[in-house]
Amino acid sequence: MPDIAKSGFTSIWLPPASQSLSPEGYLPQNLYSLHSAYGSEHLLKALLHKMKQHKVRPMADIIINHRVGTTKGHGGMYNRYDGILLSWDEHAVTSCTGGLGNRSTGENFNGVPNIDHTQSFVRKDITKWLRWLRNKVGFQDFRFDFARGYAASYVKEYIEGAKPVFCVGEYWDSCNYHTGRLAYNQDSHRQRIINWIDATGQLATAFDFTTKGILQEAVKGEYWRLRDSQGKPPGVMGWWPSRAVTFLDNHDTGSTQGYAYILTHPGIPTVFYDHFYDWGTSIHDKIVNLINIRKQNDIHSRSSIRILEAQPNLYSAIIGEKLSMKIGDGSWCPAGREWKLATCGHRFAVWHKEN
Repeated sequence: MPDIAKSGFTSIWLPPASQSLSPEGYLPQNLYSLHSAYGSEHLLKALLHKMKQHKVRPMADIIINHRVGTTKGHGGMYNRYDGILLSWDEHAVTSCTGGLGNRSTGENFNGVPNIDHTQSFVRKDITKWLRWLRNKVGFQDFRFDFARGYAASYVKEYIEGAKPVFCVGEYWDSCNYHTGRLAYNQDSHRQRIINWIDATGQLATAFDFTTKGILQEAVKGEYWRLRDSQGKPPGVMGWWPSRAVTFLDNHDTGSTQGYAYILTHPGIPTVFYDHFYDWGTSIHDKIVNLINIRKQNDIHSRSSIRILEAQPNLYSAIIGEKLSMKIGDGSWCPAGREWKLATCGHRFAVWHKEN
């Protein structure tokens, strides 16, 4: 925690806190039990206390699209929740996944009872649970898992009810492909994410899956992908940066270039724990350096951007009129003596203006 706080992080997305049938936490059952494969309630609360001391906000992973039942009900399926808190019956489960509720307002998560958010008793109970996480347990931020599974209007209601500081939704669907290759134009993909944000009353941000999908192809020598036909960044970041939570592919080998991109650009950047702590001190220190440069030059989610080059082997841009950067093998540096090199590494460089 001291290192995370010192490095400049403001929020930590923690794994799902509730008891779950899968060790990762994504098949929750007893939402009020904070004993999980990650540890006990006592350990969780000790961590949250430590985070509060270091002024870093804990983000709870909210899995409310589906819930594993405890007992068999209608149709011989495990679609009842007897014997635990929130002891719902089959009417809390959508008819599409074996319950007696209404049809789902989103896509089905197969193999598990999906929660029917159209039921007022369900929404009342979920809001109460979210308030408990927020006010009693000590989580400040929320991440909504599998946000395609239920209508965004319910996300709006839950945010209004529990009042988290910050929210992000996982609205994940496939990018556009053309004959097996990632298409250049991803406008319809980012528009779907933007529609979801709009439908939450603009109260939530969303993971910028469009940028992530494009970036992981761009760093393979297709940097032309990083400028759309309007001259803007091609992801959600290019259209609504203050609601775009940018991140890289978790297994991305071009991660230093990726961080040189997202940590210098508008949007709200995310860093993976394993990139930061498990890939060696060199990457850790490069990321810290990029975060410092971002903060020192007051680059934020709404900073302006001018893309100067987007060629097969080179991308360059000026951000907030204070930073300039390049990624790729192509040689480039900003014009003007006021620009000084701030940091560089394998296939990337960042400059700042001397004050």
